[in-house]
Amino acid sequence: MAVRPPAASGEWEEQMTVAKQSVLVLDCAKPEELAEFYAALLGAEARIGTNPDFVEIVGNRGVELAIRRDHGYAPPSWPRPDDSQQAHLRILVERGDMDEAEREAVSLGARPVDTKNNSGPRDERVYSDPAGHSFTLAHTSAPR
Repeated sequence: MAVRPPAASGEWEEQMTVAKQSVLVLDCAKPEELAEFYAALLGAEARIGTNPDFVEIVGNRGVELAIRRDHGYAPPSWPRPDDSQQAHLRILVERGDMDEAEREAVSLGARPVDTKNNSGPRDERVYSDPAGHSFTLAHTSAPR
C-alpha cells in the first residue's frame, strides 16, 4: 500500500499499488562486455534475452542491473567540473573486504577516479567501469 500526499482537505489518502521492481539500466556501445564486467564484480550472471541489445545482470536476488546498447554512445565525462554526474552505482562491501574488492574491481577493468586515501569509517573509493560510468565501493552501513 502506498500513501498519496495530502488532498486539498489536508488528509493523507491511501492507495493500492501494483508490486514493482526497478533496475538501473546503463547505456554503452558494447553491452555484452560491460555486462560481463558487472557480473564478475557483483558475483552474478549476465543474461541476454530475446533482445541482443539488452543484457540483464542477475544475482541471487533477481535482476540487479541491466545494460543496453546505445549505437551513438559517448562515455560520461564526469568528474569534469563542466559536466554533472548523472548517476552512479554504490556497491556495498564489508569493512574488512574493501582492499580486496578494490583489487578485484581494478583487475576486471575498473579505473580509479578518486585515488585519495579514504581509509576509516567513511572509506569510499570511486572508479569508472570499462564504458566510463562511475561507481563507488563503500562500506556497508550495518553488519550483514
